[in-house]
Amino acid sequence: MARKSRPNMSEMYLEENKDQIYENALAEIESFELPLGTTLRSVYDDQPNAHQRFMEKLDACIRNHDREIEKMCNFHHQGFVDAITELLKVRADAEKLKVQVTDTNRRLQDAGKEVIAQTEEIIRCRVQQRNITTVVEKLQLCLPVLEMYSKLKEQMKVKRYYSALKTMEQLENLYLPRVSQYRFCQIMIENLPKLREEIKEISMSDLKDFLESIRKHSDRIGETAMKQAQQQKTFSTTLQKHNNVNYGRNMHLGRSRILESKNEMTLKRTLEEDDDHDEEVLTAQDLVDFSPVYRCLHIYSVLGDGEIFENYYRKQRRKQARLVLQPQSSMHETVEGYRRYFSQIVGFFVVEDHILHVTQGLVTRTYTDELWNMALSKIIAVLRTHSSYCNDPDLVLELKNLIVVFADTLQGYGFPVNRLFDLLFEIRDQYNETLLKKWSGLFRDIFEADNYSPIPVANEEEYKIVISKFPFQDSELDKQSFPKKLPMSQSVPQIYIQVKEFIYASLKFSESLHRSSTEIDDMLRKSTNLLLTRTLSSCLQNLIKKPHIGLTELVQIIINTTHLELACKYLEDFISNITNISQVTVHTARLYGLSTFKDARHAAEGEIYTKLNQKIDEFIQIADYDWTMSESDGRASGYLMDLINFLRSTFQVFTHLPGKVAQTACMSACQHLSTSLMQMLLDTELKQISMGAIQQFNLDVIQCELFASSEPVPGFQGDTLQLAFIDLRQLLDLFMVWDWSTYLADYGQATSKYLRVNPSTALTLLEKMRDSSKKNNIFAQFRKNDRDKQKLIETVVKQLRSLVNGMSQHT
Repeated sequence: MARKSRPNMSEMYLEENKDQIYENALAEIESFELPLGTTLRSVYDDQPNAHQRFMEKLDACIRNHDREIEKMCNFHHQGFVDAITELLKVRADAEKLKVQVTDTNRRLQDAGKEVIAQTEEIIRCRVQQRNITTVVEKLQLCLPVLEMYSKLKEQMKVKRYYSALKTMEQLENLYLPRVSQYRFCQIMIENLPKLREEIKEISMSDLKDFLESIRKHSDRIGETAMKQAQQQKTFSTTLQKHNNVNYGRNMHLGRSRILESKNEMTLKRTLEEDDDHDEEVLTAQDLVDFSPVYRCLHIYSVLGDGEIFENYYRKQRRKQARLVLQPQSSMHETVEGYRRYFSQIVGFFVVEDHILHVTQGLVTRTYTDELWNMALSKIIAVLRTHSSYCNDPDLVLELKNLIVVFADTLQGYGFPVNRLFDLLFEIRDQYNETLLKKWSGLFRDIFEADNYSPIPVANEEEYKIVISKFPFQDSELDKQSFPKKLPMSQSVPQIYIQVKEFIYASLKFSESLHRSSTEIDDMLRKSTNLLLTRTLSSCLQNLIKKPHIGLTELVQIIINTTHLELACKYLEDFISNITNISQVTVHTARLYGLSTFKDARHAAEGEIYTKLNQKIDEFIQIADYDWTMSESDGRASGYLMDLINFLRSTFQVFTHLPGKVAQTACMSACQHLSTSLMQMLLDTELKQISMGAIQQFNLDVIQCELFASSEPVPGFQGDTLQLAFIDLRQLLDLFMVWDWSTYLADYGQATSKYLRVNPSTALTLLEKMRDSSKKNNIFAQFRKNDRDKQKLIETVVKQLRSLVNGMSQHT
């Protein structure tokens, strides 16, 4: 039973735990920590009587607090009572003090009104002073900005745009950030980009004006540069010639002295001119103001648009290059047209070279080389086209000199000009062509003015004058006394002089071409060969063919060409003396004068033969035979005697010709005369020939044979010249002797007396005699002799016709 009354340990623990929970809840409530939901829930749990027990705990806690309050009040009550008593005692003093304080305050207020006013004034002054100090500080901060902006405006006004950009840069980076809070700074900041654009536009406008200026002044710049290059080259060449003692050693003495004196005078004059103009040497900077380019380049570089500026500048200059390279249509008419064209191009590239060297990157060497190659191709094409229109050799020579100066000038600026010198070789051929045309006219004028007679010299002085012009040597002629005649005519020395002048003219083009003496020698010889083989040969051929050139003139032409041929070796020496190249050099060309003058002589000889035959034909045409005459006049015909006299006088002129030429001409004339006489007998229009006419014709042939036997031209052997008339002689002998039986019997045999008589020729002539006999002797049938003769003629005609028919069948 005792065990049952003892409380369980777990129950005891639970009771203690609940009491602890209640106490904690009360502690939380006393602490006024909210919310109390959790605390109250812990109190009102599922345990029975929890609310009642909690309320009991709560009432016990309240009673404890009330007891403590009562104890505290009892403890402090006496002090409170004492304090109230003390307050009652000091109330009267407080009232009195209040009145005194109020009065003192009133009096202080009245006394401090002036102090307050002065204090307020002092405060106001102090505020003003502080504001002034602040303003001064701010103004000191803003003044540099305003000064810089004013400086910027002034720089813009005087067009110092590059400095203005630098000022803008300082404003933006250094000054404006310090005072950026002010409105005027914002206005400045907004205006700066506009000023930059304005500077860009102004600088670009200046650049455009600069480009227009150099376009207008490029010819003057180029002319100045070319003049300086030419003066420098002239001075160098003159100085070199002056210092070279051996210069012109192989030239003729007189010419060497002249050249030496000229060189000294030229050197002196060149030195004096250089001294006078040393201070007047102009450059591109002197003629053109390049500051717009520098300024614009710097401005665009500062603004970061340097590449845009470079592209624009190069594009505009390319356009100007195309305009400069475009020639005028009439440029080829005058040398001034070429000079202006070259001056513009030189001026353009002188400016580009200056820009290349004084700026960094605006133009490059690659750019200028590309531009020059483009321009060079265009220049060469233009010169080829326009030079082809030049027919004046002086103009072509001037053009060559301009091209050389043009090339030397640009070469001095570092531009390659080899293609220009190659072009000069093409122009050289054209120059030679114009020279050939000019000298063709000169040769024609000389030939037209020549009298085609030997040159008379009355004394030694005249002889020396002729010898000084033409290298003539004749020991036999030298032995003769004055007056005497030189075998050639006046045109020979003139032609020789003109050939030398042609060589000089050709040499002028070869100068300054930077070629060796061997090449120049070769050029001169080739051009001289063209002059001889083409121009002079053509002039001679045309001269020979002219109708007014007679036999005497042709003979003189042959003599002239012989002497000109002999003078060719002197022309070769002349060229060698000019070029200082020996003729023994392997590659030295030879002059083709030998073939030229030989061809001319052959043509003249042929023309002599032709004109002789024509003259013979003219005499033959005036022959007036009476083919029906009964008997001859007993003397030769007048036309034939005139013809023989003409031939005799003509062949006397041939004494100066080579023997073979004279012999050939004489033989040709006799053969043609024989043929013409034979054709006269056999003319188809001649129907009848009497025996009297045959006799008269025989007298004429006898005169021809006598002329041939008189040896009109020496050198024929035996009766060679008489053989020209052998056909006529045998035919006439056959008719004169009437030896038909012998002819018919011996026909075809080598020993025949009438071997040269053709049966058809004899038949034709015999038929004409038969018809004449029938017509003139109407009473022949009544005379036995006449009838017998007529029968004989008929018989012979039949036999001859059978021979002719037999020959035709055999053939």
